[in-house]
Amino acid sequence: MSRFPKLKFSIWLLAIFVRMSNESKSFSVTFLGTGTSQGVPVIACSCDVCQSQNKKDSRLRCSVLLEYNGKNYVIDTGPDFRQQMLRANVQSLEALLFTHEHKDHVAGMDDVRAFNFKQRKDMEIYCSEAVEKALRREFYYVFEANKYPGVPAVNLNRIENEPFQVNDMKVVPIEVMHYKLPVQAFRIDGFTYITDAKTVSESEREKIKGTKVLVVNALRREDHISHFNLEEALAFIEDINPEQAYLTHISHLFGKHEDIEKELPENVFVAFDGLRLEMNH
Repeated sequence: MSRFPKLKFSIWLLAIFVRMSNESKSFSVTFLGTGTSQGVPVIACSCDVCQSQNKKDSRLRCSVLLEYNGKNYVIDTGPDFRQQMLRANVQSLEALLFTHEHKDHVAGMDDVRAFNFKQRKDMEIYCSEAVEKALRREFYYVFEANKYPGVPAVNLNRIENEPFQVNDMKVVPIEVMHYKLPVQAFRIDGFTYITDAKTVSESEREKIKGTKVLVVNALRREDHISHFNLEEALAFIEDINPEQAYLTHISHLFGKHEDIEKELPENVFVAFDGLRLEMNH
């Protein structure tokens, strides 16, 4: 009996398996926080936005949850990280990715302890050299030779401005400038997440072209030294030309959610805490 029919049958089974595997891939993004460094409402502020009863005007510090093929990843752990994990009912976490070292993006890192305890393993962290220095300074006790019992257990993975792999998720870093501070944006498949950008070079923009869903910071209408304002964010979106774009890192000075949305092009939206996007590979 010829072995070729068996070989053809094996190839056919492999093709079915590959097709089923591709069909079963999943990717979703949940906005854990969409506010600027002070959050919204701002402490002791009585402006209309801070007093708004619309839940979409209540914004924790910027962060997103990526659910990729059944595994969870978080970009940035600001001061609200614990609250965000509880609110989103996150039961497991594979890794953290950091955009930059400012407090509103790293201050909550200590709370990975809960995942250390539940998962019984170190938390993988992907960050630049500058972020690593900040983490070692701010959370010095995590990196001491003789650790106090119960401190977070982390494994630092240094990233440069080159693509890297986190499990089966390919991540393309994009360097944007936050005034004079380099910040890492991240592209995963057709999704790009940018926060704290004021300028983006042409070479880095090329990495973003082809993005289907773009998230970008838009602090307010007025000009700002280190953040896109609305006009700059919309011009950037027009240049990249995604299918959809979402504004994040929003200040109480921007206005109310429903008022901002009235001014936007039909493919641009204001992100809000808890918004979930279903992505297609």
